[in-house]
Amino acid sequence: MSKTVLIIEDEKAIVDILVFHLKRTGYETLTAADGESGLKLALDKNPDLILLDLMLPKRDGFSVCREIRKENSAVPILMLTAREDENDKVTGLETGADDYITKPFSIKELLARVKANVRRISVAEETTEEAEVLFAGRLRLHTGRMEVSVDGSPVELSQREYDLLYYLMSHTGAAATREELMHKVWNYDYMGDLRVVDVAVRRLREKIEPDPANPVYVLTKRGVGYIFADQGR
Repeated sequence: MSKTVLIIEDEKAIVDILVFHLKRTGYETLTAADGESGLKLALDKNPDLILLDLMLPKRDGFSVCREIRKENSAVPILMLTAREDENDKVTGLETGADDYITKPFSIKELLARVKANVRRISVAEETTEEAEVLFAGRLRLHTGRMEVSVDGSPVELSQREYDLLYYLMSHTGAAATREELMHKVWNYDYMGDLRVVDVAVRRLREKIEPDPANPVYVLTKRGVGYIFADQGR
């Protein structure tokens, strides 16, 4: 079955290019030229991936992303940002986007990221039948139900945050570089912007750590990357 990509972008020339290349690659497409209609399509049509511009009429990309995540949607969201807007890139990640593509972008790179994110969701859905439960202190991760809880209370994670936590917990005590996480969790076979990893770790800590400023689970390994500490697993 074909996967569907929702494009929320107000520049028609960019939309036309994206639709042409995505369809040629085998994806179905939906399009919206403003934030309000884009949000409605995202919630009503349940696409497999969203390409979301930041600067939109009626409702900006940050607001659209926040509303989608409020619905606990695991859909991958790739934000389209201007190259000079460094703060917007980080803000976009903090609102729940999985990654961003800078304009002007390479079609080859964009298609590679679309493929990696769609594949990541498909693989996660296929592996939920083989249940595994991981414990660490007050933290529990159940792979069969794709659920995470702290002290028995469920924690709402995005699909990316869940994948990141699962990878780190599966390699407890082993330091993972940002490059390794980019490859294993983001499924990128090339170097991406490593700030994406740092923002994802920060968001994850805010949800699972008793004190995010002084983490006990996901620790920073100076000069290397991140390590999941053994908390009685």
